[in-house]
Amino acid sequence: MYGVSGTGSDVGEEWGARAARSRALAVLRVRGRALGLAVLPAAVAVVLYAGGVTGHFTGSGWDAARWVVTVLAVLVLIAATAVALVVARARPAATPTVELAETAAPDLYRLVRDLADRLDVPAPAAIALTPDCDSWLEDRTHRAHRALRTPGGEGESEGAPVLVIGSPFLWWMRVGELRAVLAPVVAGTGPAAQPDIAAARRFVRGLDAAVAVPGTPGLDPVRRIGAGAVGQVARVLLRACRGHAAEMERGVAVAGSERAQAVDYGVRIVAQEQVGLAYAGWDRLLTRVALPAWRMGRWPAKLDAGVVSALTELSRRDRLADGFSSRLGERPACDLLEEPGAVDEAASLLAARLFHGGPAAPGPDWSPVEWSQYPEEVVDRKWRTDAARLHQVLDGLGLADGTARGAGGERVAEGPTLTRVIAHLATEPTKSTEVEAEADTATDEVEADPHTDAALDAGASAETADAAGTRDSAGTDTDTDAEDATDLATAEADDADLDLVLDAEGDEDDDEPVNPAAEALAGALSALLAREEAAREARVAASALTAEAAARSAEKDGGHSGGTSAPVVSGPDGPLPLFPLQPPRSGRDLLADHVTAMVCCAAVDTAEATPGLDWLDGPALLVGGERATDLGPRVLALVEEGDPEPLRVWLARTGVRPEKPVRLV
Repeated sequence: MYGVSGTGSDVGEEWGARAARSRALAVLRVRGRALGLAVLPAAVAVVLYAGGVTGHFTGSGWDAARWVVTVLAVLVLIAATAVALVVARARPAATPTVELAETAAPDLYRLVRDLADRLDVPAPAAIALTPDCDSWLEDRTHRAHRALRTPGGEGESEGAPVLVIGSPFLWWMRVGELRAVLAPVVAGTGPAAQPDIAAARRFVRGLDAAVAVPGTPGLDPVRRIGAGAVGQVARVLLRACRGHAAEMERGVAVAGSERAQAVDYGVRIVAQEQVGLAYAGWDRLLTRVALPAWRMGRWPAKLDAGVVSALTELSRRDRLADGFSSRLGERPACDLLEEPGAVDEAASLLAARLFHGGPAAPGPDWSPVEWSQYPEEVVDRKWRTDAARLHQVLDGLGLADGTARGAGGERVAEGPTLTRVIAHLATEPTKSTEVEAEADTATDEVEADPHTDAALDAGASAETADAAGTRDSAGTDTDTDAEDATDLATAEADDADLDLVLDAEGDEDDDEPVNPAAEALAGALSALLAREEAAREARVAASALTAEAAARSAEKDGGHSGGTSAPVVSGPDGPLPLFPLQPPRSGRDLLADHVTAMVCCAAVDTAEATPGLDWLDGPALLVGGERATDLGPRVLALVEEGDPEPLRVWLARTGVRPEKPVRLV
């Protein structure tokens, strides 16, 4: 893939094109040197045989040399032929996209063709959408890709690349903004049609695909050894031309950028701001809104439409984005599609597959969800599933009878209650806290006793007198004072060393868990979630294998009956995502999420609270129609420090009854 962007002039365009062609020739020279090295032993063998025929190289030594060089030449030619065949036949990687036929987006194809005519470059061969905030040209001239590609229509060259457009752009950008953003990308089809650049790109893509051949599943040991040797040769060649290929693509980008300068340049500057805003909103929508639904086995069917709501909410909250939502009155780029809803659904399913590893097709455990159903179908279900998991872990930790003891040893309510969770996580007052409390009490008693006040006044007078006497004797005891000062400095240094040691010990104590009950509960939660995730991946892998076996059986039956088999929908990513959105969460974060879910369940069941959707932060608890934004720090105080008081104050103020059992899934 190769995108272009920027500004410039005709001189810059000419310079970029010449630089790209020069680097392409350098890549082709690497290919030529490799070919020359492969035929070198054969050339030497031809010279030796020619010398023998002419009578210049005669004798037993020359005969032996001819045989050795001939065998070497044959082996090298066989190896070179194998490498060339693998490089030529290896399937280059292609980005998973949603293919758009011209019948599905005639206005979009017309816009791209008009843009190519204004830029005086060949039109792209087809258009595809990707669930990402980016656009580029992708070469899919390989026969394996041509079989799956939807033709763009009349006038497109078979050798032209495919234009890949980020689907969020179509829903957030206006038609003029989309044309301005696509102009430098479409301009890249001009350099792509240059024969030397096209040949260099094919060679680099073939090498890249050949490097991945040893990892192909289903190879027997002998073929895997041969594929490994071919992969090593391809890796050496790829390393030799990597720098030239990078500079070639940079030259192509410069040339396309300079050519696109005359097309909607002013609009492009404004549109670039929308690109950054769309990226921010898309990232928040995926990580905060879509990911919880994916983990529940549901995938939002209108992600691209949701990004408009997320960015509108961002414009409302952020003064820097103020005014961006005012553009929504203009014609959106999604109007260029015949059926925007169907395209949005396909892009949303692909996003779930890429970023979460979900199945490639809907099923009983993988169904779509509309935004209007999100609070009930995803948020409420997620909270109750997490709450059930939390109580399951509590039962496994020895609380099988559903009861617990509070910090003072009192018995709390039975069943899945919030009180049970708080009682388990709340820690008893520490010794230092008790000492501080006793000291405060003693101070209060001292302040209340008048005799003590008199004694303190007398002590203060005595100290003043001693200080005066010390000052009177200071003039006669200078040497003694100097010695005392030296001793005092030594003592202070020793005290400083002791403080460093104590601080180090304090740091070691800080590493110890503040709330051991929370640490144990977090570890058990992490283990249970890991088992559930492993079981989910096993189910997805088993379903993919079942679908593949059914496809093979249908193919065999179709061979006898003349029918065709349905394509396998497992995909290359399998049960794991290609681009995970978030790293694995820590046990403390998981525990905080589950405790928050338990609090939300109690609020929904016992108070006037409802599950809601925040377009930028995902699942939200609505209390009286307003989002509860102050719950997180109070839950963290309970989980990390074992302090339940902030949460209890919030529960009392909100009207939540923690002693009441909640409804679980």
